[in-house]
Amino acid sequence: MVPEAAARPTRAELRVAAREQSRAQRRDAAKAATRTALLRVALPSVAALGVAAAAAISVQGEADQQRAQAAGRLSEEAAAASGPASQESAAQAAQAAQQALAAGDAAQASRGDARQPLSGAQGTPDTATQAVAAEAPKPPERPKVSLPVTQAGLGEVFGAAGTHWAKRHTGIDFPVDGGSQVLAVTDGTIRTLWNPSYGYMSILRMADGTEAWYCHLRSYKIRKGTVKAGDVIAFVGNSGNSTGPHLHFEIRPAGGGAPVDPLPWFLAQGVDPR
Repeated sequence: MVPEAAARPTRAELRVAAREQSRAQRRDAAKAATRTALLRVALPSVAALGVAAAAAISVQGEADQQRAQAAGRLSEEAAAASGPASQESAAQAAQAAQQALAAGDAAQASRGDARQPLSGAQGTPDTATQAVAAEAPKPPERPKVSLPVTQAGLGEVFGAAGTHWAKRHTGIDFPVDGGSQVLAVTDGTIRTLWNPSYGYMSILRMADGTEAWYCHLRSYKIRKGTVKAGDVIAFVGNSGNSTGPHLHFEIRPAGGGAPVDPLPWFLAQGVDPR
């Protein structure tokens, strides 16, 4: 039989056991405080990585998205580790975040450098286009005075005598084929009429009141309206008092009166119908 004094712990043993229990409780409390501090350091870093990843996705291209996804996976792994985290793990996570951000900044800077030559080269096509435009031939200017037909050469001239006219020839004749185009000799307005002697007529009134008469026509292209020099207004014919297809052309000064010789009028305008 064991003596009663040997079975019960002494006061000294109780005090030792109490001190050991108190030390254990303090150690547990210190460990818990350390875990809390480490989580507080790591979790804001995780949030910062998430924000940086979102900004990188919105600004950068496909390569930046991959880096942001990698940073997001690191954040998820850090958040999932709800157990104790060591100071070394937190430092590694912070270092990985800094490297990811530095890589993104370097990629963005390299893209900015690559864009500079492109922006500088944009002026080259513009300069080339301007040079081509400057060398391109300009369209010919519209003549101020044109022949009444496309083929020069005169038949009967002004003032000629003959049995075909009551007195003398009042204009000049262009011996061209029937159906040939008749052109406006200058800018003006057109009106048309019929005359037993002149046949179908087109009359071009110029800005100063001078009139050009086109006679013995076959048909009209423009019966009334504004025309420019060189516009087709009618077609050569043989109507009225005519012995064959030709264009009889007269110039009548502003204010009416007798016709004048069209040849000096043409020559004064720099056009020779002969």
